[in-house]
Amino acid sequence: MLVILFRFLSRFPLPVLHAIGAGLGWLVYLASPSYRRRMRANMTQAGFGRHLSAAIAESGKSIVELPFIWCGAPERVARHASEDNWDLVQRTLDSGRGIVFLTPHLGCFEIVAQQIALRTPLTVMYRPPRKAALKPLIEGARARHNLMLAPATMSGVRILAKCLKKGQPIGLLPDQVPQEGEGVWADFFGRPAYTMTLPAKLAQMGDAQVIVTYAERLPKGKGYRIHFLALEASLEGDSAMRARTINAAMEKLIARNPAQYFWSYNRYKVPAGASVPGENA
Repeated sequence: MLVILFRFLSRFPLPVLHAIGAGLGWLVYLASPSYRRRMRANMTQAGFGRHLSAAIAESGKSIVELPFIWCGAPERVARHASEDNWDLVQRTLDSGRGIVFLTPHLGCFEIVAQQIALRTPLTVMYRPPRKAALKPLIEGARARHNLMLAPATMSGVRILAKCLKKGQPIGLLPDQVPQEGEGVWADFFGRPAYTMTLPAKLAQMGDAQVIVTYAERLPKGKGYRIHFLALEASLEGDSAMRARTINAAMEKLIARNPAQYFWSYNRYKVPAGASVPGENA
């Protein structure tokens, strides 16, 4: 039933979907006290409280645009996307060096991997959805020509490492909260957040170029502008220092367009079994 609904909605023009999404964003915000509290708290923590109204609308757009991104014909979706600084990516590909694309939950992050895969094979880490009904829809949408999925398991990590050693690009979402033992505590907008260590480990293991990227959602449903930027800081020091370096890069990226970040995500949650910094002090 869900697949049928998504395919039906995918036929709508993107401006219409974004208009519906903006309304949905406000409906969810007003109807859910817990959603409202978390979104406001996270934005205030980061210093972006003044963007709350815009962020509410953008959050709804991020949901209603999914049928278009996942179920629309690839050539139709591609017509709504353009790239900024693709030369950086192409130079790295031409050099034979691997690339670690880091894409936070900013803008339309679902379109980024699809658009990269139109130009080069790409393997991305994938965590199956908790609801089984969503699995066929999401996996079918994400696994396309030139776009391969690696599970968020040790076997998946080995797949990603092999890709980098071959000089092939991989993609990760660096702002997902990892399971206990797979991350370290590192500040994110001034508050400790459990942060995955895998991106830095893979980049160093494969001597890869780290490129941070996001798809800016253009106003009035005009499409998306995908930005590519080289990680400016070097990944030196211990795991905590490297995680903080990546978090700082994500903060800088989010500051470019704070209204389009996924502020309702529980970024500061404590994974089961993890110790909160200072609780044993």
